[in-house]
Amino acid sequence: MKKAPDRVLPAHPPAPDADAAAAGDGRSSAWHILWVFLRLGLTSFGGPVAHLGYFRTEFVERRRWLDERSYADLVALCQFLPGPASSQVGMAIGLARGGWVGSLAAWAGFTLPSALALIGFALLLSHGLLASAGGALHGLKVVAVAVVAQAVWGMAKSLCPDRPRAALAVLAAVLCLLLPSALAQVGAIVACGLLGRVLLQLPGQAAAPHRPYGVSRGAGLLALALFALLLLGLPLLAAAMASPLLATLDAFYRAGALVFGGGHVVLPLLQAAVVPGGAVGNADFLAGYGAAQAVPGPLFTFAAYLGAVMRPEVAGLGGVSGGLLCLVAIFAPAWLLVVGTLPFWDALRQRPAVQSALAGINAGVVGLLLAALYDPVWTSAIAGRADFALALLAFALLVWARWSPLAVVLLAALAGWGLSLL
Repeated sequence: MKKAPDRVLPAHPPAPDADAAAAGDGRSSAWHILWVFLRLGLTSFGGPVAHLGYFRTEFVERRRWLDERSYADLVALCQFLPGPASSQVGMAIGLARGGWVGSLAAWAGFTLPSALALIGFALLLSHGLLASAGGALHGLKVVAVAVVAQAVWGMAKSLCPDRPRAALAVLAAVLCLLLPSALAQVGAIVACGLLGRVLLQLPGQAAAPHRPYGVSRGAGLLALALFALLLLGLPLLAAAMASPLLATLDAFYRAGALVFGGGHVVLPLLQAAVVPGGAVGNADFLAGYGAAQAVPGPLFTFAAYLGAVMRPEVAGLGGVSGGLLCLVAIFAPAWLLVVGTLPFWDALRQRPAVQSALAGINAGVVGLLLAALYDPVWTSAIAGRADFALALLAFALLVWARWSPLAVVLLAALAGWGLSLL
């Protein structure tokens, strides 16, 4: 009898991967979700468009928590909802991966790094702290060009595979470049959806994969009802009780509930809410806005700065607790809207007519990304040949060398700091 050959074991067996272990049921622990989003919250510079690029790299390409089509459909939904679109995409991903706690973990991980940094800036009230890091911060702006370019490159290949959808993407980009406003962005998405519904015939398209978000329709309706109740009830309650605290929280809640187009659009509402009444001085408001440009994560965390720098005798809050309360108030409507719409969204996206419209909307989103790649991402980051060379190197490392975004971000920050010394 022949002796069976010995099995050759690898010298260094691969370490278990948390995502692979959870692939069977598509779930992850809240701690794992928190850690993943915390890394993104610490490194995601460049605004909401760049954030969507970071998310796509992390969750579609690297971890495969979503397929390309489900991610694009989720982005399309959040573009329609008021509030911070990138944060809402993160909340939805956390909800699908870890339930209610996972959604909160995703929000906390992505939001708290910039919020705590801005609260610290408010407490120190020092405008010179960022000066020595100016070169590194510029490098982080440059790497945002590579991140958005990678997102446009990848999404265009999968979402604009034919001439009609490529034409819709170009149409959306041209419209947004000629009419740079939040209204034009929403109009471009609506127009692409309507044109896609009429012009795009996708008879051979497979049904959209089911994405279980773990929210029943009853829970969704309850979330939408709570959203409306707070929107209508907070101002009435604040007036009835003559409470500066409730009036301040109402102002931040309304800002998060009614603003389309991202973080920059919310600034006029916040300025009107806190400066004329004397809760925040105009100089402090502008200083905080400058600091908000220098930190990663969503621009809506500017609310944390304002809450921390407020005069308690005027607004009824201030300090660390004020910053955290205003942060929750401005993000609460975004979370309620995501939870309220997702149970109905998954059913709607299965219908052929909706799929044709979504194909047009997704092409429009690519066009929006293309327009944003030029303005504001390129125009605010690329100031010369050295910046373009750094952006090109970062793009090559992301797309062809397959470096991790974290490594590319750190390299760009170091390179930006080095160039500032020359």
